[in-house]
Amino acid sequence: MDLKTIAEELVAGCRENRAIENLDRLYAPDAVSVEAADMGRGRVTEGLAGIRGKHEWWDASMEVSDGSVSDPMLHGEHRFAVIFEFQGKEKQTGKAFEMKEVGLYHVTDGKIVREEFFY
Repeated sequence: MDLKTIAEELVAGCRENRAIENLDRLYAPDAVSVEAADMGRGRVTEGLAGIRGKHEWWDASMEVSDGSVSDPMLHGEHRFAVIFEFQGKEKQTGKAFEMKEVGLYHVTDGKIVREEFFY
């Protein structure tokens, strides 16, 4: 897949609740995910299984009541960015949250090899 197709499919998957399903299609097996801050699980997650675990943790821990995912913004031949905005609550505590973050994705050989989040 080319950059535009990967970017559009990542966004569509997020909007249609297919993000975990898209991991196998869009990510390299050795992809790396980097968070802006350590929230108790470390900033860097390596490998597709680890990234899948992050998604599963989010789904188990957070209840999203509203949100949006921007159209992808392409940058050159190998990168794109997406803006995520969500409102919801932590399932365990009921504490409400609002978040806005930018995801920067790096693509090599038709797969996402690195994602970085800024918030």
